[in-house]
Amino acid sequence: MRSPRFENKTALVTGGGGGFGREISLLFGGEGAQVAVVDVNAGAAQETVDRVTAAGGRADAYIVDLTDADAVAALIAEVVDVYGQLDIAVNNAGIGGAMAPLAEYPIDTWHQVLDINLSSVFYCMRAELAAMVAQGTGGAIINTASIMSTIAMPTISAYVASKHAVLGLTRAAAVEYGSHGIRVNAVGPSFSRVGFTAASLDDDAQWEGMAAQHPLGRTARPLDVAGAVAYLASDEAAFVTGHLLGVDGGYINQ
Repeated sequence: MRSPRFENKTALVTGGGGGFGREISLLFGGEGAQVAVVDVNAGAAQETVDRVTAAGGRADAYIVDLTDADAVAALIAEVVDVYGQLDIAVNNAGIGGAMAPLAEYPIDTWHQVLDINLSSVFYCMRAELAAMVAQGTGGAIINTASIMSTIAMPTISAYVASKHAVLGLTRAAAVEYGSHGIRVNAVGPSFSRVGFTAASLDDDAQWEGMAAQHPLGRTARPLDVAGAVAYLASDEAAFVTGHLLGVDGGYINQ
């Protein structure tokens, strides 16, 4: 019988309290990893932890404002202290922001989207990379990007800009840290009825229309994204870095 893919590994997942992050945490926990579940929502993070542990895994909740660079540095230091290492980091936390034409886009919301979707990823990667370099055993970082990392749609300019930038950070880190055995990749989900997307659009007919725009005939599910993340974190992807793995049912190929 094959050993679990992530046995004796430590995985950190931001935005682990729900949506993609919860499914990613459950998958890692089910495949042997110790999981640090990071979220701003204590109740949601603890629910993920409870589900991981109920399935026989190990997980702990960490409540952190990821837009605070010092708090992020302290988080990574604590995770390394508690678990002894950091092997996998999934920077998944994000928001959608307002919907408005660029010339009318609220400036405060612009800053909020960039702070959470981009700056927090930078703060996390900065601390994660330093920890992985220091331990000298390599590692894998996976960022949750989007189909909007390579295309655009009207009225979501801040989101599009943030996700294009996340892909840029991913590629920059991949070329800078490959010599340390650290692989840095991203996943690019399409529309999924979870998290902020579900909250902003609760119309069955519109979701059916979105599903029809995908060659595979449906929108993305959390397990689709979790499976892609797990692949990129695993030894099966040992020669994959600087890559955006689309999880979009063929959407961007049309």
